[in-house]
Amino acid sequence: MPAAADRAAPVTVITVDGPAASGKGTVARRLADHLGFAHLDTGKLYRAIGLAVLRAGGDPADPDSAVPAVQTADLSTLSDQDLLSDEAAQAASRVAAIPAVREGLLQLQRDFAADPPGGLPGVVLDGRDTGTVICPDATLKFFVTASVEVRAERRHRELLARGEQSIYMVALAEMNERDRRDSTRAVAPLRPAEDAILIDTSGLDTEAVFAAVLRHVAAALG
Repeated sequence: MPAAADRAAPVTVITVDGPAASGKGTVARRLADHLGFAHLDTGKLYRAIGLAVLRAGGDPADPDSAVPAVQTADLSTLSDQDLLSDEAAQAASRVAAIPAVREGLLQLQRDFAADPPGGLPGVVLDGRDTGTVICPDATLKFFVTASVEVRAERRHRELLARGEQSIYMVALAEMNERDRRDSTRAVAPLRPAEDAILIDTSGLDTEAVFAAVLRHVAAALG
């Protein structure tokens, strides 16, 4: 793999921030495939840490349990299907509020953005602080959002489709609580970067969202 310093041209970095179930992951993966860029779902790193803590019998909100788990962070484990569970999502939100966990994962994410695997020319990172903290100098930034009611309904349907139990009102309450935690945490709170392009997916299907994103990419990158 070529070192970042040996590249003939700088890596194109696109970030896709936004709250849970906004659709940011779907559009980020599709955009990376379309452009031939590497993709990193940074939220899955936190899910992996949170799930590791739960599997060890610890509390994801406890730094003494969560921080040691950062040492086991491995990008090759992010395809674990258990990371898609609501249990992993809730645990991720808790470990993500711990400053030492975020600091421990920061360089891993920045290294990926600076030197994508396979020497690819660009990278798409999605997560709640990719445009504000991880890559504040990204080439292009998006903030993908939707109303909390729409996002709760999406999460509710996703859980049912995977055969998990779900009640919409419970999903809505959990989504509101997760938004509160993510937006009020002391380190890297959920918020759009000042130069991010806002995409509200509340009334849009996936094709319309992707078309809107592509228009902005074409305008920015040519």
